[in-house]
Amino acid sequence: MNFRAAPSDEEPELNLIPLIDVLLMTLIFLVVTTSFSTEARLSVRLPEASAEVKQETPSLRVTIDAKGQFYMGDQQLLNATPEVLRSALVRAAAGNKDPLVVIHADAQTPHEAVVRVMDAARRLGFTRLTFATQQPSGQSARE
Repeated sequence: MNFRAAPSDEEPELNLIPLIDVLLMTLIFLVVTTSFSTEARLSVRLPEASAEVKQETPSLRVTIDAKGQFYMGDQQLLNATPEVLRSALVRAAAGNKDPLVVIHADAQTPHEAVVRVMDAARRLGFTRLTFATQQPSGQSARE
C-alpha cells in the first residue's frame, strides 16, 4: 500500500473572504452594542449675582410667576400672547423710545415665558434688557 500523495501541480489556496466576513460582523456587533460614555453631557452651573443694584431712571418691570403668568408692574396681563405683551410694554413705556426692561422671573418660571418677554421687547426696539436677581442665601449685601 502506497499512502503517499501523488505529486500535484496545484498550489494550496487560502480563502480569506470568510475570515473578512467574520471580522466585519464582529466589528459591526461591537459598534452597535457599545454604550457611549455620558461624559459628553453639558454641565451648566448658573452664576449667582451679588452685585449691588443701581436704580436707573424709568424702567419697565415685567414679573413672571412660577406658572408663567405675566405682570406689568402690579397688573396681571389677561393672557400671554405676544400681542398683549407688546401692547402692555408700549403702554408702560409711555413714549420712552428705549426704556430699561427688568425681567423678574421666578426660579421655576418656564424658559419659554422669559424668551417671550425678550422677543416682545426686541420687536418693539427695546434693546436694554436685564434680569432681577437676589442675593444668595447666607450672604450680606456688602460682601
